[in-house]
Amino acid sequence: MPVTAISNMKDARICVVMVGLPARGKSFISQKILRYLSWLSINAKCFNVGNYRYKAGIISPKADFFDFSNPEGYNIREAAAKQAVEDMLKWYNEENGIVAVLDATNSTRQRREWILEVCKENDLLPMFIESFCDRPAVIETNVHDISTTSPDYEGTDTEVAKQDLYNRIACYKDAYQTLSTEHDNNLTFVKLVNIEEEVIINRIHSYLQSRIVFYVMNIRPKPRTIWLSRHGESIYNVEKKIGGDSLLSPRGLQYSKKLKELVDEHVGDAPLTVWTSTLRRTQQTAQHLEFKKLQWKALDELDAGVCDGMTYEEIEDVYPEDFKARDEDKYEYRYRGGESYRDVVIRLEPVIMELERQENVLIITHQAVLRCIYAYFMNVPQEESPWMSIPLHTLIKLEPRAYGTKVTRIKANIPAVSTYKEKGTSQVGESSGDKNKFHKLLVDAPELKE
Repeated sequence: MPVTAISNMKDARICVVMVGLPARGKSFISQKILRYLSWLSINAKCFNVGNYRYKAGIISPKADFFDFSNPEGYNIREAAAKQAVEDMLKWYNEENGIVAVLDATNSTRQRREWILEVCKENDLLPMFIESFCDRPAVIETNVHDISTTSPDYEGTDTEVAKQDLYNRIACYKDAYQTLSTEHDNNLTFVKLVNIEEEVIINRIHSYLQSRIVFYVMNIRPKPRTIWLSRHGESIYNVEKKIGGDSLLSPRGLQYSKKLKELVDEHVGDAPLTVWTSTLRRTQQTAQHLEFKKLQWKALDELDAGVCDGMTYEEIEDVYPEDFKARDEDKYEYRYRGGESYRDVVIRLEPVIMELERQENVLIITHQAVLRCIYAYFMNVPQEESPWMSIPLHTLIKLEPRAYGTKVTRIKANIPAVSTYKEKGTSQVGESSGDKNKFHKLLVDAPELKE
């Protein structure tokens, strides 16, 4: 039976309302919440008011469009907010929504009171999350990021875009009313002051709200790089066996040496921490890396239970019903005496929480585990994540940004077997027509942010 990540779903119809001036990391936080909840099998969706402005044909407006004394701009922005809320309510009712994130400045008490009334009328639990920041260096970083990635500034000179965004911020400042326990004591809210400098938590009622609070307390909207690699080719890989605690093959040992060269070339002098599983093949792969190393039991490969050490052909022969059931629902299927992909996601949650607090990390682990981690960063649907191609002897570079995650794959050019098993066959190895299709889908057409 599937394991449900949240024990009481009836308290979970939550509307997360972002609050804050532009360039404070609201969209970054919104997308992180969305990915986290979706990764935990919670039906969540983000409604970005800026997207509704785009749909209305207002793209690349000048800063004075956001001046509260500009009636035309104000009316268009209010209409965009109302349309976003209407679509949000429709989503709750028609798609059994659990958590909606309303991503906008929501900078005035008048706007927030309207949202509160809508939530009350529709039996939703409102939860406000404000990102408050007055650190010039942090704001400058965010302004640069937005000015180079936002649809509003596509094709615009970076310096011109930066100045316009600063002007837009100035338009909001005059009307901005921050959340406080003095004026908003009746509200459920979290206020993040300068990222991690101070966190104010007020009136958290439900279990799911507390999970969201704990998560946002851990995320750090700052530039960093996450490096991912499977262990080098193992003896079990060559023998087409799954699981086990095999040592590396001769080519796997070559990769462990090459990995050091790749890391030295692409990471340079930047600080880096290396995380491995407790299994020997990941530790062998990391042996030449001269960085601090941590072992995580949670990074161990998916437990294949009674099938540990078997080939897929043997599993199909000995456990034909199980083999078929796993192909039909690979995410939910649990090996006899072992784990499912959903189980792996649940045990990886502490790893993800700690990973969000870190700067630059290299994770050397296993195919199923990397699929789950990659799915978290790329917001891959559950049913697709167990079928993604994560080849051996490849270093994956993830760069989380406000509007998406940039992916770069660096091949070591050391041959290795393919351990990929396509649906409907017990043979390993990717067909040329289907190879890596889910990864290609994500890189060629990444999800839009804001």
